[in-house]
Amino acid sequence: MPKNGGGGSSSKKPDQVQNDDNDGSNVVFGDDKSKKRNKKASNSTAPQNNAICPPGQEAPKRPDTRALIGGASWTGKLPVNLLSEHCQKQKWGKPDYTMSKTSGGFLSSVVLKTTDPKTKETVTLPPLVLPPNYKAVAAQSTAVEARHFAATYALFRVCSMRNIHMMLPPDYRDLWKNEFETSKKEDVKAGRAWMYEADPFAARQSQDEVQAQKLRKRAEEEKKRSQDTKVNIKFASGSTLSTSDRNLAKVWTQAPNLEMGKRNRTQVEDLVRQNPVWNSHGIDFPDSLYHQTVNELMNLGFRASHVEEAITYCKDREEVLEWLLIHVPEDDLPHWSLPEGYTAGISMASGDVKRDAAIARLSEAGYSIELCARKFDERDGDEEYAAEALQSILIPNIDVSVMNLTNDRSTEIWKEEQETLSAIFGHRWKTTSANVCAISLEAEPLAACTLRVRRSMSYPQRVPILGIISGNIPAYIRLSAARQLLMYADSNLLGEAMIFNLVDWLENELSRVIENPGKLRDVSTAITGPSLTDSMPVTKQAYAKPRPVSIIWQSGTPESLELYNRWRSRQDTPKQQKMLAQRQTLPAWKQREAIIHAVNQNQVTIISGETGSGKSTQAVQFILDDLIQRELGSSANLICTQPRRISALGLADRVGDERCTIVGDEIGYAIRGESKNRPGRTMITFVTTGILLRRLQTSGGHTEDVVGALADVSHVVIDEVHERSLDTDFLLVLLRDVLPKRRDLKVVLMSATLDAAVFEDYFNQSSSVGKVNIEGRTYPVEDVYLDNIVQLTAFVPLYQHQGYGMEDTQTQDHDVAKSIKNLGMGTNYDFIASCVRYIDSQLGTEKGGILIFLPGIVEINRTLDAIRAISNIYPLPLHASLLPSEQRRVFASPPGGKRKVIAATNVAETSITIEDIVAVIDCGKVKETSFDPQNNMVKLEEVWASRAACKQRRGRAGRVRAGKCYKLYTRNTENRMVERPEPEIKRVPLEQLCLSVKATGVIDVPKFLESALTPPDTSAVGTATELLRRIGALENNELTALGRYLSMIPADLRCGKLMVYGATFGCFESCLTVAAILTVKSPFVSPQDKRAESKAARTSFTPNEGDLICDLRAYNEWCSVKSRSNFRDIRLWCEQNFLSNQTLQNISSNRIQYLSSLQDTGFLPPQYTPDTHISLNTQNANTALIRALIAGAFNPQLARIEFPNRKFAPSVSGTIELNPEARTIKFFNQDNGRVFVHPSSTLFDAQGFVGSSVYMSYVNKMATSKVFIRELTPFNAYTLLLFGGPITLDTLGRGLIVDGWLRLRGWARIGVLVSRLRMMLDDVLARKIENPELDVAESEVVVAVRKLVEFDGMDR
Repeated sequence: MPKNGGGGSSSKKPDQVQNDDNDGSNVVFGDDKSKKRNKKASNSTAPQNNAICPPGQEAPKRPDTRALIGGASWTGKLPVNLLSEHCQKQKWGKPDYTMSKTSGGFLSSVVLKTTDPKTKETVTLPPLVLPPNYKAVAAQSTAVEARHFAATYALFRVCSMRNIHMMLPPDYRDLWKNEFETSKKEDVKAGRAWMYEADPFAARQSQDEVQAQKLRKRAEEEKKRSQDTKVNIKFASGSTLSTSDRNLAKVWTQAPNLEMGKRNRTQVEDLVRQNPVWNSHGIDFPDSLYHQTVNELMNLGFRASHVEEAITYCKDREEVLEWLLIHVPEDDLPHWSLPEGYTAGISMASGDVKRDAAIARLSEAGYSIELCARKFDERDGDEEYAAEALQSILIPNIDVSVMNLTNDRSTEIWKEEQETLSAIFGHRWKTTSANVCAISLEAEPLAACTLRVRRSMSYPQRVPILGIISGNIPAYIRLSAARQLLMYADSNLLGEAMIFNLVDWLENELSRVIENPGKLRDVSTAITGPSLTDSMPVTKQAYAKPRPVSIIWQSGTPESLELYNRWRSRQDTPKQQKMLAQRQTLPAWKQREAIIHAVNQNQVTIISGETGSGKSTQAVQFILDDLIQRELGSSANLICTQPRRISALGLADRVGDERCTIVGDEIGYAIRGESKNRPGRTMITFVTTGILLRRLQTSGGHTEDVVGALADVSHVVIDEVHERSLDTDFLLVLLRDVLPKRRDLKVVLMSATLDAAVFEDYFNQSSSVGKVNIEGRTYPVEDVYLDNIVQLTAFVPLYQHQGYGMEDTQTQDHDVAKSIKNLGMGTNYDFIASCVRYIDSQLGTEKGGILIFLPGIVEINRTLDAIRAISNIYPLPLHASLLPSEQRRVFASPPGGKRKVIAATNVAETSITIEDIVAVIDCGKVKETSFDPQNNMVKLEEVWASRAACKQRRGRAGRVRAGKCYKLYTRNTENRMVERPEPEIKRVPLEQLCLSVKATGVIDVPKFLESALTPPDTSAVGTATELLRRIGALENNELTALGRYLSMIPADLRCGKLMVYGATFGCFESCLTVAAILTVKSPFVSPQDKRAESKAARTSFTPNEGDLICDLRAYNEWCSVKSRSNFRDIRLWCEQNFLSNQTLQNISSNRIQYLSSLQDTGFLPPQYTPDTHISLNTQNANTALIRALIAGAFNPQLARIEFPNRKFAPSVSGTIELNPEARTIKFFNQDNGRVFVHPSSTLFDAQGFVGSSVYMSYVNKMATSKVFIRELTPFNAYTLLLFGGPITLDTLGRGLIVDGWLRLRGWARIGVLVSRLRMMLDDVLARKIENPELDVAESEVVVAVRKLVEFDGMDR
């Protein structure tokens, strides 16, 4: 009787069991010979049955089959008889039965076959088996019951449409109507109704044809796409293309060819798969585009299941396409995405024939050759163990230990099963060794497919090692099928001889797997070798510092009382009393109570005071002393911003002196590269505005973090707010947003020339505003204008220059007017020296210094050179590029008998007091930051200063006594000067500002800047944001790691980017020097009469490597000469090589400033030196890498090089290629079309370029008769891919498009690999931010990028 059973395991082998008399069969096929054989076999077994009975007992009778199957009263036919009769009627072969014993009982199945009477070809169907979820139903207590159960199910499969079940015994009739009918409904619903056709042979043949048709259709579509691609690549014929199409065809034909060495490609693929950066921002794929994207990419040749899988990891169609090109194995990619003449696989020939053959056999299953080779070598050349290791990667949770040859029972079962398989499959079965067999699969789609089976240890208790071998089915599909087959075997077949069932499953299910192979991720490790990390969205860790502790406004704390007592005891000391007396003479002291009251009663206080009023030194002290006296001293933390470093240093020193304390204790300062303060102890800190902004920018990247960054700050004092620098305006916007969230925070705005109403209106909307005005205290200052100075000094210019116009000199006498015109509009250093002589002679023996205001460093140096000839002069420079220690020299008294003369930029205008200045020489010029659209560079431009600035300069002469201001301009010129300088936010490019705004966590930058005191133009903000995206600082409206660094470096973005690259790639010193050169200028000079010699000298340092590399080499040579020579020899060497020693000195100074900035950001250790941090400079001599980084930093300022057709000439050694003439090489950029190399460039006459260069980076361009590009650096195609603009794929198979206009012929997969590698490089920078001490120069990603750009993608 049929019973339910459970799955289990047994070592009994499967048998093919024939019908015998004992099962009640009475149908005879053929003659009676088989019946006689059965009787003989039955007789031969009788003694054995008797032998196992106890002595004296009769052997038990075998149960009656009819009673066992149908019951005692059953008189009808049994299932086996009915099936035999049906097969005989249909002229099929005699049904065969398989039998296996499991712990749950006996399992049997029927194998049907038929022979074509004409061809004599026999067709055998797979065993008719219930689905695995009905296995418990199929397990029976005895073999006889299992056989009749199998016959019943076979009858149901071919006669379910008839009422034949009425002829079955009752229990089998119930199975027919219940379990079998339920199973049929499930199969029909799943599209498998063909399994229940009356003619199973015809149904199977029809199903195979359907599957074959699907495969043929897919192959035809793939072939058509391949042909279309070839047509597109060849661009058809000229007659069928429009003019624009023919031009595009020519561009693609002339595009550089892109190749990647096999080792490099393998390395990059491993990196990309191990470090996925897909949908890093966690953006959901739009539901509205889901079906459209699936259809579009299916039309491009991808499988629907792959597209659907990619969508789960990606944010948009473009990223889905990239994901597919990376993860779909090469042998299943659409033809358009493959290079011409592509052949899958990489030859691994090593000279060891035996090893190579074993690896080839292992890889036949679909595993990558590299992985097979690695596992083979790891297993000491044992092929069986290597096969086990490979399958363990495919199915890591299934135990597949290789066979133990001492397991005799496993060996016996395997051997018996091979005999059975040989009988069933005939020529389709073969064995290659004692433990390996292979069976060819039937049906058209599988004609060339073979299942190879290796015996595992304890088989069939454990699944065997499987491999599906086919030249037509992609490797990963075969691996996916093998994976599913192993899972099926592990769940349903353990304990029984399973190879026949494995073949059956594969023949039934492989077509389905081909159509829907499942997730690539499930088999990716077996295809590629390295472990593939889950490509789910990666959330980058925010860069945040510990938040300051919020202020607790509690009076009378022990700390506050201690501060009060210490302050009180200090007030009675003689030194303090003396300082106090001096302070009380300042005008600000009279407004002490007014200032304190305004600050206490309002959140914002505006203090305006004339020069010399003492506002900068006194206001912060008034506030601090008030808090100390109210026993709130421990809550005091005042930050006072200054526009320049020297102001912060000078004020810290002065306030420290006035409070009789050392700087770094109660009073401190923080400037770029230097600070003196003690957390919890310092209560007033003077900082540059940029330092405070950097604190806010690095607070965490969210607007709430900006509030938190000021949590421990009680007062923010912004001095010289009238200058309206970019930093000041940005800080004002931030503070206005913070004030409503920090009602206890006080803001004080101070300036000498302040339009208080503008600032009052700005803050009135959110905070209460108080105002205090302080009268100035300066001694009388006499103005001496240019015409008077010319008369007083009797200066006569040696050369006539283009000078002032007649409107400036029309009130002067003829000689004076002529002299003024001849002075010229520029700075006349001889005239300045003449003024100094005159002032010195007028002062005679009186003490007092002279302060000269000049527009820039070059003018300062030349002025100092001009006045050094005056015997009693003690000349000093003062500008922002000097070290703090050098800047402090201006405050000290000069040596005895000397007069101090300070040549300064506008850093000396405000906030600092040089006590002994009695005369000022004002040239009236200033260098303002401006944007040069031709060069696309931020530059300092010399312009007339504002009247407000000139008033500040004038005031410097009357701080200690009556003085004079010598103005090197006329009254008319002064009247035409602007009242106040235009805010920087209106006259400079806004990339750096937008970057800083993003660094504070602002999402909508344009909206944020609309709230500025003077909002910038919307178009300027949009242009800046777009440039930030192009240089890689912004992505998806968020800062990249590179962007976060650039926001903290006070330099032109491109120079900052170059320095960041240098620190990352191990060539920091070289990139630092190039950045300094770009900030100053080229150190080479080009005299009018020696331009050719100058150009030759420049080129001699490094031919054909570009202008900047020549400058870099020249600077390095200068450093070497300077270290071993005296000053005279250095100047001589410079003259011989047409170099400016002073420019080289300026470059050196800029290097120091930039070095300090990078140390501040954490990119460099504070104790950095080239000798102690060798890893940062291992690539300093790698000019290929440096050229690549320069090109990356100045992207998108690049031009495409178009070479002429190659020409050849015969020679003694054969035909050789001729170098093209320089004039035949053309250059094209995106904006202007054709551009030309400037004649001053070292590459002007170049006939070729180093390192397979096909592109040219330029720093600036200028338009005269033509558009010329200057400061050139050649670079190769991989530099463009890795450091250029966005990469898009040409889905017609022609190659890649970079930045929307540059084309490269090559494999689409290379473009995607490089695009992903670029994202990984950004991730490396992000990790560097999290850990500033991290050395990334030798990380896998950086090394991979370096190799690609150094060797243009090739293996070396």
